[in-house]
Amino acid sequence: MRTYSYKLYHAKRNKNLHKSINIAGSIYNHLIALHKRYYRLYGKSLSANKLKKHITKLKRTKKYAYWNNLGSQAIQDIAERIDRAYKLFYRNLKHGIKTAPPSFKKVRRYKSFTLKQAGYKLHEDNKITIMGKIYKYHQSRGIEGKVKTITVKRDPLGDLYLYIVCQIEQEEIKPRSGKSVGLDFGLTQFLTASDGNDIKSPLFFKQGSKEIKKLNRALSSKKKGSNNRKRARLDLARGYKHIANRRKDFHFKLAKELAEKYAAICIEDLNLKGMQRLWGRKISDLGFANFVKVLEYQCKKAGTELIKIDRFYPSSKTCSECGFVYKDLTLAERTWTCKSCDTSHDRDVNAAINIHRVGTSTLKGEVVRPA
Repeated sequence: MRTYSYKLYHAKRNKNLHKSINIAGSIYNHLIALHKRYYRLYGKSLSANKLKKHITKLKRTKKYAYWNNLGSQAIQDIAERIDRAYKLFYRNLKHGIKTAPPSFKKVRRYKSFTLKQAGYKLHEDNKITIMGKIYKYHQSRGIEGKVKTITVKRDPLGDLYLYIVCQIEQEEIKPRSGKSVGLDFGLTQFLTASDGNDIKSPLFFKQGSKEIKKLNRALSSKKKGSNNRKRARLDLARGYKHIANRRKDFHFKLAKELAEKYAAICIEDLNLKGMQRLWGRKISDLGFANFVKVLEYQCKKAGTELIKIDRFYPSSKTCSECGFVYKDLTLAERTWTCKSCDTSHDRDVNAAINIHRVGTSTLKGEVVRPA
């Protein structure tokens, strides 16, 4: 599967799509309320099929007749979204993970609706028909494969995007020969490499924090409901979007560079939730999870092997020279000396070397052993 993202041109007719997203938001909230009421009365959850049948009946009534302005497949997808969310919630509870159940959303903040087999038609001249109306979009690249779903999504600025999911037949890219590297994610360094080619942490949110504070102050001083407040809210959303775009650009360029440079890349399977509890906003600013997704994609394209080692392997605590494990190493200790061979280690460099050794040993099917 491959997803293409295109931005729709600004036009007056786009208000129809905004109305459709608002309808999707009202249907979502109605189904969430139904779920909560049903569970309170009977102690059970409603399946997606029952929700779909219920919506079909409601659409025939005068009160909910406006729901017919949204495609039937988009309405069915909303029921499926809620069903998936509740299944994930119950699975997390079963495994002792505390999460909140699906909750209500403000209609104006609801983001998208999805069409599957019907309700849309793609045209050659970067135009698309959605529920009977033609829209034009910025076609930055051609669409390959068979279209499976189309999602119309709006961002906080009110811009509309098309996300087209296509099924493509990709030729299997064979792994290539070349250099390998171990990468350790850090805070001061974005990536510490086993070969010394470290990447510094850009921290885009930290760089733009003064501007964000300024925009937040401007928003808080505006009268609620005024046009000035609306403009200030859009300015703030634009500031956040600029930071996110810079981070995304950095991730894609770096991942492409690494995938083309190395034939094998070894990384740790990160416990991002645990890291976020410890360091909070800084982990969100670095965006490790998104970077790993982009790196996986670029490695597949380049024929690079991406190896993830177990998150519980003590990469920082293991001496890369003799294999001694310093169990009492704390997070505050950035350097340490091995009690067995007296080698001094920088914890991040040592971790990167160990990740590289374990990853390449796993790749070759050998027993993990010190270098």
